[in-house]
Amino acid sequence: MAELIIKLYSNALKRSVSFDMCIPDPINADDEYADRPMKTLFLLHGYNSSATNWVPQHLAEKYKFAVVMPTGNNSFWLDGVATGHNYGTFLCEELVNFIRRTFHLALTPDDTYIMGVGMGGFGAIHSALMYSDTFGKAAGISSAMLIHDIAHMAPGTDNGTANYPFYYAIFGDTETVEESDNNPENIAKWLKDEGGRLPEIYMTCGTEDTLLENNRQFHEYLDLINFPHKYMESPGGHDDFFRDQYTVKFIDMMMK
Repeated sequence: MAELIIKLYSNALKRSVSFDMCIPDPINADDEYADRPMKTLFLLHGYNSSATNWVPQHLAEKYKFAVVMPTGNNSFWLDGVATGHNYGTFLCEELVNFIRRTFHLALTPDDTYIMGVGMGGFGAIHSALMYSDTFGKAAGISSAMLIHDIAHMAPGTDNGTANYPFYYAIFGDTETVEESDNNPENIAKWLKDEGGRLPEIYMTCGTEDTLLENNRQFHEYLDLINFPHKYMESPGGHDDFFRDQYTVKFIDMMMK
């Protein structure tokens, strides 16, 4: 497994940035998945975290897929209000195109997947819906589906995780955020109504996770509009053990 740290200039973020990447060893003719193009998985970290690889190496070698790990700070992987905070554009356009040009990977949705945990789970699902012609499959683990929680949040308030200025800078006007493109429900509905390409969506949340009801709500909305997806719950909290358990399950489901 080759491990790389790559630095490049981002027009979307107005600065130099770096990302990590892992590429499996060259494919041998007798490898189980030697007869298909190499897949690429974009792996998104959570809130108050940074780029890291929690994908077991034996799975990347088995299924022969590359892992790309950008750093999104606490952006929710969205295009923010401020200049230099277009993390959605950086991830879904600049970084994907760099991987395509440089490594000749992630050329089609069938070969381009995205997975995240917490804030990164929100980012993975939102990105796959917003860029459904780029990402063929998305997995959200313990996803921070917070749109309805922050809707109508008032200036001067704080919900214990962050304050109003933070959410405004990331999501825009909290009075209208539920009707905006930052709400994954709206993009899913638009794709269904317009007959757009539907990415495969995988979701899970632990029954002891404070984000459980948020995930159930989004799952129920997808059911309401008949958007195909897989949703799972099992005992667990918002921790690395639960993340690692479903990383293995979802990679097996996505890559086979």
